[in-house]
Amino acid sequence: MATETVAKPRTSARVHVQKFGTFLSGMIMPNIGAFIAWGLITALFIEKGWLPVPQLGGFGETGGKPNTGLVGPMITYLLPLLIAYTGGRMVYDVRGGVVGAIGTMGVIVGAGIPMFIGAMIMGPLGGWTMKKIDSIWDGKIRPGFEMLVNNFSAGIWGALLAMLGFYGIAPLVSAFSTGAGNVVQFLVDNGLLPLTSIFIEPAKVLFLNNAINHGVLTPLGVQQSLEQGKSILFLLEANPGPGLGILLAYMFFGRGAAKASAPGAAIIHFLGGIHEIYFPYVLMRPLLILAAIAGGMTGIATLAITGSGLVAPAAPGSIFAVLAQTSRDSYLGVILAVLLATTASFLVASIIMKTTKHSDEVDLSDATSKMEQMKGKKSSVASTLTGAGAAAGAGGVAVLAGPVRNIVFACDAGMGSSAMGASVLRNKIKAAGFPDVKVTNAAIANLRDDYDVVITHQDLTERAKPATSSAVHYSVDNFMSSPRYDEIVELVRESNTEGGQAGGAEAAEAPVAAAPGAGTHEILARESVVLEGSATTRDAAIDEAGRLLLDRGAVDEGYIAAMHEREQSVSTYMGSFLAIPHGTNAAKDHIRKSAVSVIRYPEGIDWNGKQVKFVVGVAGVNNEHLHILSSIAKVFTNKEQVARLEAATSVDEVLELFGKVNA
Repeated sequence: MATETVAKPRTSARVHVQKFGTFLSGMIMPNIGAFIAWGLITALFIEKGWLPVPQLGGFGETGGKPNTGLVGPMITYLLPLLIAYTGGRMVYDVRGGVVGAIGTMGVIVGAGIPMFIGAMIMGPLGGWTMKKIDSIWDGKIRPGFEMLVNNFSAGIWGALLAMLGFYGIAPLVSAFSTGAGNVVQFLVDNGLLPLTSIFIEPAKVLFLNNAINHGVLTPLGVQQSLEQGKSILFLLEANPGPGLGILLAYMFFGRGAAKASAPGAAIIHFLGGIHEIYFPYVLMRPLLILAAIAGGMTGIATLAITGSGLVAPAAPGSIFAVLAQTSRDSYLGVILAVLLATTASFLVASIIMKTTKHSDEVDLSDATSKMEQMKGKKSSVASTLTGAGAAAGAGGVAVLAGPVRNIVFACDAGMGSSAMGASVLRNKIKAAGFPDVKVTNAAIANLRDDYDVVITHQDLTERAKPATSSAVHYSVDNFMSSPRYDEIVELVRESNTEGGQAGGAEAAEAPVAAAPGAGTHEILARESVVLEGSATTRDAAIDEAGRLLLDRGAVDEGYIAAMHEREQSVSTYMGSFLAIPHGTNAAKDHIRKSAVSVIRYPEGIDWNGKQVKFVVGVAGVNNEHLHILSSIAKVFTNKEQVARLEAATSVDEVLELFGKVNA
């Protein structure tokens, strides 16, 4: 039976920009502590600081020699080298970091000025080129000579990169830095800098905030701060005023859950510095982006008029971090910039919310459509915003290989919304009686495919799925009180107790693989096991697995189409030559009873670049199919068991193998 499949969606340009921006900010974010340390030392100990100390601030003389101090060497050498090492390590682990740092030293010495842009180029370049060079003789080095070859190749290539940086990269980056500084100064001199909010504020809501702030503004701001003692660039994106104004407007004029959660969100945003928390409130009512722009422009104009700035980046964007990094002569201007930005944002947001139709809760579908129009494409996770589960498995039950043990909340940088979301969810899971379930937070760029559940904001799920295809994915639209959290808690309860406790007593007593001639409630039956599949492509294999479910009367034809739809949103490849195609949450009406089909493809099938030899079709009602899925997962995590499956010559061997797992 031919099944029409949904065309694979293209990865949006915004996602590519996000990935590039995340990579840039990923070199800065781990080193923010060093930037803050430098900022504090500068604010305290330079000649115009709060506590001038010549030996630390680098002014005056001691013993007839000029004081070097800490300020100059830290910004000239320490910070760029940390950035370069981090960038190289992101590409090629420690070896890439070391070579990237060596190359960056040439750029630093060649330019004679702090080389943050140069470090962000040379670090990844060093890691990437070293990786390519190592691949040339990978597996060809005689035993006992590995350390000799590795050390000398890194040293020789690092030396060459340092010379390249000195003679080639340094002049180019110096020219770029000078040009960028001139552009910023031109905008300031002509009163045009506030116009940058027209681009910065919408980009923030599309989760490019870290890319803008730490990938672009921080390197330029540090250079300006070194020359002028402070920089306005550190507050172009980090000002908490625009977001606070929007949340205050929700507190007074919002409705439903948005109004109820706004006070808590405001505290976390303003005091905790997690700006991502107000993004969903804007996405629910995209016209509010005008309020954010108005607040941003007002804050920047205030800073420009008063000549105020920070000495170092404020990260996170908390009012405490902002004040801690404020230049000694800028407190009035910075505080005014935050207050006036909040006021402007609040006034514009209030007018919008009072004069336009509410969409916080009752018209969430309308808000979803507006969000898609604003983004210029169909959202792959719009169903989440309107209440149709984005991560549920067949029949509305997430397909898990066993108990939920490891949950990760991922965001762009792994420091803001993910930390808050993980904290909220962790408390809920502990209150439900499952303190052993680990809930962590991480940056999307650092995700590994070893989590049971992955949670992201709905605008980031598209990026998280490829790196964690084996996990169950949940998308949330509100970091404070998303109904998804309760669903995840219920999933933990179901999978970690009687319904899904892999290897537990309940599972041992359940009929895992029914023997031939068993009753009507058998889930894996003889006629649903095929040792020689006929399909040669992924889509054909899904059709074949779905037809076995259809032949058993477990599903109707609409479910097979839903299996293809599911595959387009997130791959069902599980590893160990196994794929488990199943329908979407919306396809539960097409399921008549729980059933599982197993097909073996001895020659293997290309499954989005992965080799699959076993395809398990799943249709589940309630928890009836979780026992067999747990059994299947146990088999495929044991290489010996997988080998026995590959060598099986009869259906009875397959049924026996699955049946013994929980015995």
